[in-house]
Amino acid sequence: MTGSHDEAVEIRVEDDAISGTFVTPGTLVPGVLFVHGWGGSQQQYLARAREVAALGCVCLTFDLRGHAQTRGQYETVTREQNLSDVLAAYDTLISRRHVDPGSVAVIGSSYGGYLGSVLTSMRQVKWLALRAPALYIDTDWDSPKLRLHQQQDLKHYRRSVVPATDNRALRACREFGGDVLLIESEHDAIIPQAVLTSYREACTHARSLTYRCLQGADHGLTADADQRAYTQLLVSWLGEMVSGARAPPAASRGRESGADAAGPETPPGAE
Repeated sequence: MTGSHDEAVEIRVEDDAISGTFVTPGTLVPGVLFVHGWGGSQQQYLARAREVAALGCVCLTFDLRGHAQTRGQYETVTREQNLSDVLAAYDTLISRRHVDPGSVAVIGSSYGGYLGSVLTSMRQVKWLALRAPALYIDTDWDSPKLRLHQQQDLKHYRRSVVPATDNRALRACREFGGDVLLIESEHDAIIPQAVLTSYREACTHARSLTYRCLQGADHGLTADADQRAYTQLLVSWLGEMVSGARAPPAASRGRESGADAAGPETPPGAE
């Protein structure tokens, strides 16, 4: 397998531009879109994307508006605008030469997992990996994301299991028919286990559902060992998915559950 190649790219979205980086291997077939969490950036995913690229995938990391070079919009950017960012990044990925639009994986952490889930209802996605995905009430889509914790009682909302019919991201997961990887952090002080249960119970039509818990990990994966464990888990799962897609048709995978170098995923702050 040849090494990976990084290429900076500008993604046009509405009247703005956000920065992204293509990580390209020698063999280009599936496309993988990485969506970072609130307060994060694409830099946290580049090392991980290079490992995934070695599987024979074209990976795209990017910065949501309100982060990195567009940090000036941090207090005003809305979920609607960030969803537009994700859609624009997806369209950029599948327009890449040799990327198979029928073999796209979306990898999202926290807020990025929430946005990635909604994306599946608007674009074709084959594989969906969610690490500690966040959950928000459907109202106030045009309000600044930073104000949601003031406008919505998210702590109370996230402490109970939410029916898929009552939430946009969960409705998208209920309709998603691809393979899902759902990852919990054992000591997550931001995303309660009830949120993971909501996502897990929503994935009723998934072709397969793999659930893992990162033992001892916090929400932002601040320990290097937790970062490595997440990368290993993600690369292993994607490797299985990609190999399965390239192999002759085989018996459908069943559902399974169990427990299982980059900077922290999300700086201190509420998701």
